[in-house]
Amino acid sequence: MRKLFFPIVILVILVALMLRQAPADEDRTPEANAEICPSVELYYAMNLEGTVDFEAFRRAVLGYKQIEDRKRNILTLIDFNKPSTEERLYVFDLDRREVLFISHVAHGRNSGENYATSFSNQSGSHKSSLGFYLTGVTYQGGNGYSMRLHGLEKGINDRAYERAIVVHAAAYANPSVIRPGGRLGRSFGCPALPEAVNDKIINKIKGGTVMYIHADDKNYVARSEFVTHTRVFSSLPEDRICENRP
Repeated sequence: MRKLFFPIVILVILVALMLRQAPADEDRTPEANAEICPSVELYYAMNLEGTVDFEAFRRAVLGYKQIEDRKRNILTLIDFNKPSTEERLYVFDLDRREVLFISHVAHGRNSGENYATSFSNQSGSHKSSLGFYLTGVTYQGGNGYSMRLHGLEKGINDRAYERAIVVHAAAYANPSVIRPGGRLGRSFGCPALPEAVNDKIINKIKGGTVMYIHADDKNYVARSEFVTHTRVFSSLPEDRICENRP
């Protein structure tokens, strides 16, 4: 009996801690529900389950709605929670509720190996920067057809233009390099695209559309003016929380 006593006590303590850390969905405030639920409705309408992480999408849409200078309703999401071996760039047409592109994308060489885990706004860091951008003009440069990016978040990515953080094609971003190297190659901080899709994606998102580069980074969430940390307790809010869920 004594042999069973201590394992049972430990199990009870662990369950209690889990319940304390994950309160019920009812505990979420009405304000939080009002912010989450439109994103839930759009997420389901675009059939993103199993393809796009909901929290990344929620933050992208929340910030997108706050950027008044955007020229078209095109939203690009780069999810650096995913490894470089997976497709992690998405281009959405929010008017038509369509996914236009899904692609691999490289991160900065000093941000990490297969995963990007370290980010910087400093020149010469060779790291990626998180947050919201507006896309700019296109040009022909050393990496061929490229597109400028304007970082919108002070101290987070607002040096992107002076750092020459741009969208461009790169052979090291082609999926064919994954098998021999175990990951994509890496850039000097630019979101570099596979050569086969670079021009098509740039032509769709150039000229003032919103791009959001996402990662679970507490420092970014604490400093960003565009996103809030609204915890989603279940994988997605339930019908009783979000009435518009299909």
